[in-house]
Amino acid sequence: MTSTSAAAAAHATVHGYPRQGQHRELKKAIEGYWKGRVGADALRGTAAELRRGNWQQLAEAGVHEVPTGDFSYYDHVLDTSVMLGAIPARHRAAVAADPLDGYFAMARGTQDVAPLEMTKWFDTNYHYLVPELGPDTVFAADSAKQVAELTEALGLGLSARPVLVGPVTYLLLAKPAPGVAAGFDPLTLLDRLLPVYAEVLADLRAAGADWVQLDEPALVQDRSPAVLNAAARAYRDLGTLGDRPRLLVASYFDRLGEALPVLAKAPVDGLALDFTGAAAGNLGDLAAVGGLPGKRLVAGVVNGRNVWINDFEKSLATLGTLLGLADRVDVSSSCSLLHVPLDAAAERDIDPQIARWLAFARQKTAEVVTLARGLAQGTGSIAAELAANRADLSSRAGSALTHDPAVRARAAAVTDADGRRSQPYAERAAAQRAHLGLPLLPTTTIGSFPQTAELRTARADLRAGRIDTAGYEERIKTEIRDVLGFQEKAGIDVLVHGEPERNDMVQYFAEQLTGYLATQHGWVQSYGTRYVRPPILAGDISRPEPMTVRWTTYAQSLTDRPVKGMLTGPVTMLAWSFVRDDQPLGDTARQVALALRDEVNDLETAGSSVIQVDEPALRETLPLRTAGHAEYLAWATEAFRLTTSGVRPDTQIHTHMCYAEFGDILQAIDALDADVISLEAARSHMQVAGELATAGYPREVGPGVYDIHSPRVPDVDEATALLRKGLGAIPAERLWVNPDCGLKTRGWPEVRAALENLVAAAREIRGGLPGPWLMGAANGAGCSRGTRPAPGRASRRT
Repeated sequence: MTSTSAAAAAHATVHGYPRQGQHRELKKAIEGYWKGRVGADALRGTAAELRRGNWQQLAEAGVHEVPTGDFSYYDHVLDTSVMLGAIPARHRAAVAADPLDGYFAMARGTQDVAPLEMTKWFDTNYHYLVPELGPDTVFAADSAKQVAELTEALGLGLSARPVLVGPVTYLLLAKPAPGVAAGFDPLTLLDRLLPVYAEVLADLRAAGADWVQLDEPALVQDRSPAVLNAAARAYRDLGTLGDRPRLLVASYFDRLGEALPVLAKAPVDGLALDFTGAAAGNLGDLAAVGGLPGKRLVAGVVNGRNVWINDFEKSLATLGTLLGLADRVDVSSSCSLLHVPLDAAAERDIDPQIARWLAFARQKTAEVVTLARGLAQGTGSIAAELAANRADLSSRAGSALTHDPAVRARAAAVTDADGRRSQPYAERAAAQRAHLGLPLLPTTTIGSFPQTAELRTARADLRAGRIDTAGYEERIKTEIRDVLGFQEKAGIDVLVHGEPERNDMVQYFAEQLTGYLATQHGWVQSYGTRYVRPPILAGDISRPEPMTVRWTTYAQSLTDRPVKGMLTGPVTMLAWSFVRDDQPLGDTARQVALALRDEVNDLETAGSSVIQVDEPALRETLPLRTAGHAEYLAWATEAFRLTTSGVRPDTQIHTHMCYAEFGDILQAIDALDADVISLEAARSHMQVAGELATAGYPREVGPGVYDIHSPRVPDVDEATALLRKGLGAIPAERLWVNPDCGLKTRGWPEVRAALENLVAAAREIRGGLPGPWLMGAANGAGCSRGTRPAPGRASRRT
């Protein structure tokens, strides 16, 4: 096929679509089901209606081939485990008794059975449920979900392409099941797994599938020859099956690199490649391997992970080059549109001029269709769209929002000294212990407490004008008093105010910083029924006035125990926003760090002795290929230190991370120079404590003992067992006791019980430890809970 005929055949498609619905109907139906208010049939009906609506919207927009199988009640990797029969032994009875309830038990756990571990999907903020596999795992095909959804779409008269997680990526994402001997590699199960994929493909072919997409994003990471050989074997076996659908192998988020020639040579029918951002190098790599003669190429030229409009002329130039490299070139998003909100047109409060710069899932779909038409029919067919696109791009580049001279001058003046504490950690630790007088194994929480229906109602009433600001603030004060009262009664040592005034840990700050935009309807799935509205970082960043000082100071006035000041760190402010793409990320991080530095310093001046700057996204933002690690970690750790290094030695800086693989950034965690770090550890069975010990991490650590992403309440024995495991790696004088993460999504009954058990476990172990009960006593403090100095700044300096 010539390049001209390849262009004439160009069609539009996407890899996947947001699941939740315009008004988060799926979230409401699932949570209603959990609470017994929605029946299983009603839940399934809502899901079917949402799928049908998505497909019809795509088809009406001009998408030629809609994706199926990407819809999920909780997570598509968990769906894959179900499809493959990879059900953990502890969940098999529940799944057999009721597949839907068993599915949710795997995701969330029950009081008696722990859920699957959860972690980040590559370098996104989406969380997946980690498959648990072992040498005794027996796979068995269950194609019911995938066949049913394909049948639904075909029944609407649509051309449909089922989308599955590929076998190599599935195994690379898996971990050894509990109790499996160390060193087991799930990839050794490939030969056992491939016949099950073959059976699923046969079922889909029988149901009418012409094409099936197998997603292999794990292959964009640095992979060993053994992994590349496994990929070659997998697609040799699947590609040479008999009566099968045509196979499209998809990869995204970065360059395929050394995996590209493996897949290009495989006997599959097409590849779907990302050509945006870090993956732009796929263009040159594809030319270097001689293209894809005889195969289909689905070109991801519309970025599926950000919210900025596409540069049509740049994308058309890329597509034009690709025409000579494959027999057929179709146009697509770079990855599933799961990672962006649904519809920018729903945002009525954003300046219309700025709104022209934005593209959510529906707008990105329209961009894909426009580019496909331009590729197939020539640029004359989209002349009006090209002109409007040029005008919108020019408007953004020339906006005062994107260039603030004062912000840029301050960032340019930063020196190395601005990112260093005035004393080394050992001296700071002695000063902090002497001042705070905390016991061994001090207890704390991560920050947020349950966001009750009353709080959400009060926030909605304020927006709607049903209550005034004074009434709303009185409600916040009542909540803070209640949260502090519970913590003191429970015996928690370092308190938090509970963050009742905060809608989200990033959005709350973004709404008070210049350069950020907030959306009203820009919901994106983080995990399960947890949806967030990432703010849009559109311009240069500064802090007009204090953001948290008022409520933290109020909370501290109610107690003599230290109350942590709570901020979100600069890397997480970037990672959990839709960040600008018109300057290096490190430059943006420095601007955000300087704004947060002002807040940290003001908190200290107001009396905060303990300040936590959360960086849960430090690991997830790590580039997928090691070649980019050093540069990223340099600016990321500098941004954290720039935020926190302006305080006095006896002010204790905490940070927090959760639900990521930390083992390969331990040096960077050390480079943050935080005094205390708290991390997720309950679902991963204290793995991170051992990793920190092996790396020689010298500071204080709080590995979580309460998994807050599950409704189950750990009892005292369970928390004690986890703490003893933590003590096997971290000495008692450096070990903190805390949950895995914030408590915002949990209900008060389970939070009360879990935290009381956590405190009881700490006391039980503390009572059996030798040496002084107070950490401060070892440094000459010798003060007790009743006589230690109050943590407020004024009392410290009198």
